[in-house]
Amino acid sequence: MNMEFTGEMWFWRGPAPWHFVTVPDEQCGELEAAAALVTYGWGMIPVTARIGGTGWATSLWPKDGRYIVPVKASVRKAEGLEVGDPVTVRLTVDA
Repeated sequence: MNMEFTGEMWFWRGPAPWHFVTVPDEQCGELEAAAALVTYGWGMIPVTARIGGTGWATSLWPKDGRYIVPVKASVRKAEGLEVGDPVTVRLTVDA
């Protein structure tokens, strides 16, 4: 399964701070249907993500009935991303 969407980069300041982009509601339904086939626990979905020219392997995290994409520091640096920036994300769900 492949998908593309645009969302805002946001920062979670919790005990392990991280940057994310939230998957829009319409794509979350598709991901939820695929989750049972690919999840490795806690509802995490393994994906290959791409922002601009930078790709990486990660997992979508379930949060508040949706999914969020963690964006590594190396990706943010390579693509010049800051909190609040609109970001186009391409995902391939790893089966």
